[in-house]
Amino acid sequence: MRHSEPVWIRIVLIGLVLFFAGLILLLPIATVFMEAFAQGLEGYFKGLQDPDTISAALMTLQVAAIAVPLNAGFGLLAAFLLTRFEFPGKNAILTVIDSPFAVSPVISGLIFLLLFGRQGWLGDTLEEWNIKIVFNTPGLVLATIFITLPFVARELIPLMQSQGKEEEEAGILLGASLYQTFIKIILPNIKWGLLYGLILSNARAMGEFGAVSVLSGHIRGKTNTLPLQIEMLYNEYNSVGAFSAASILVFLSLLTLIAKSLLERNLLSKKKEEIPEEPSATSPAKGSASQGSNVPDFQI
Repeated sequence: MRHSEPVWIRIVLIGLVLFFAGLILLLPIATVFMEAFAQGLEGYFKGLQDPDTISAALMTLQVAAIAVPLNAGFGLLAAFLLTRFEFPGKNAILTVIDSPFAVSPVISGLIFLLLFGRQGWLGDTLEEWNIKIVFNTPGLVLATIFITLPFVARELIPLMQSQGKEEEEAGILLGASLYQTFIKIILPNIKWGLLYGLILSNARAMGEFGAVSVLSGHIRGKTNTLPLQIEMLYNEYNSVGAFSAASILVFLSLLTLIAKSLLERNLLSKKKEEIPEEPSATSPAKGSASQGSNVPDFQI
């Protein structure tokens, strides 16, 4: 059914979308770079070469490099458990996985502070074992893991539910081990969804502020991440340094968006390839001959 709206309505709608996109998205990004280059290239690179900013960038990458793979492992296990087994309490587990979406990041940081801080429930035990979590890298990692926990699992659960488990059962009947089933059947079917979840989780990890701010202690050169470093520089009226550091996050965000777009394109093309073609009348056996071709051969 074709719509017959006047051309001016389309122009107005497109103009409104572009206006709000420019006002809410493009203008802030442009402002970041305008302020970062307010003192020219020399001032910009001077801000980037600040030792505390470099340390904060490295800490951000380090925390993301630890938290994201751990979340990937948890997401895979949770998705496999919730989509392949029936047991009481599945809805409760889903609620727990979604809880970081509902809990404020600052509140989650306070929870970890209450648990692992010097005056917390486990503070005395950790101090006896000389384990320092709060105001240290492990605290930042724990906070980031909590905040980014749902992303991989929530990408994989609906994907694995829609795919079913017939291919996995066929592989097991052919004598495949659990490892072979995962490597040759499950992982190829979910790889793009897994990468998509990893990209979202990584983007959230690098931009986290609230929970990390509570647990970091704002120690320059040690526990500051880029968002915390940007806040400290801005509060010290060092706008060039703050926006120079912010430009790093903008570049990382743009790389994330590019990777996200490429993955979405791959997912779309994959879905088009999976649409079965109508068998011709002259070759009715062609469709039946191709059935089960998605199940790989196993050498036992």
